[in-house]
Amino acid sequence: MNEFVRESLFFGMFVSLLAYEAGLLIKKKWKMAVLNPLLISILLVLSFLLLTGVEYEAYNSSAKYLSYLLTPATVCLAIPLYRELSHLKKNFKAIAAGTVAGVLTSMVSVLLMAYLFGFSHEQYVTLLPKSITTAIGMGVSEELGGLVNLTVASIIITGILGNVIAELVCKIFRIQEPVAQGLAIGTASHALGTVKAIEMGELEGAISSLAIVVSGLLTVGAASLFANFL
Repeated sequence: MNEFVRESLFFGMFVSLLAYEAGLLIKKKWKMAVLNPLLISILLVLSFLLLTGVEYEAYNSSAKYLSYLLTPATVCLAIPLYRELSHLKKNFKAIAAGTVAGVLTSMVSVLLMAYLFGFSHEQYVTLLPKSITTAIGMGVSEELGGLVNLTVASIIITGILGNVIAELVCKIFRIQEPVAQGLAIGTASHALGTVKAIEMGELEGAISSLAIVVSGLLTVGAASLFANFL
């Protein structure tokens, strides 16, 4: 089976897409926040690998082509930004302050967690880019000497969690301003959270898209600084 998967150029990609489509159907039918399509697809792919005995390396060799679409997909988030350009200019100061606060909160929380649980330096820097998009986070982790695969996992988990609880958190803390909602979601949970922000409204999605870019750039510098603290 492993040999067949390795020789099948797009088998892993087909399995991934099929699992995601199944996740979309499940979410559409039951309409529960916890039934995130990406989370469901991950569980389905893991189940497939365990049941069939296919090694991850064999699966990944035929599924890696999906990652090539990651950067173009991220760039497409510029479309809602352009549509809401007037709002971005109007709220420039709030966006700048909110994004900086979000990035610093992410860095400090990882640092405190590292001290609390006794992380090594390698484990610590692995988690520093957890709240930014994978395309940037992988480079940051590699540059700082982290475990890139675990960084990707932490980024995905962060994004899924943000997608699932974003609306609930906004309700609990009574965050009703679209700009504030978009900033919080995009800064904390990158592109996966932005999917939820777009569902909440076009302005929320636009601000969240901007937060992804700004927080990503700020994290590159902030992570290099915070890496010296442990």
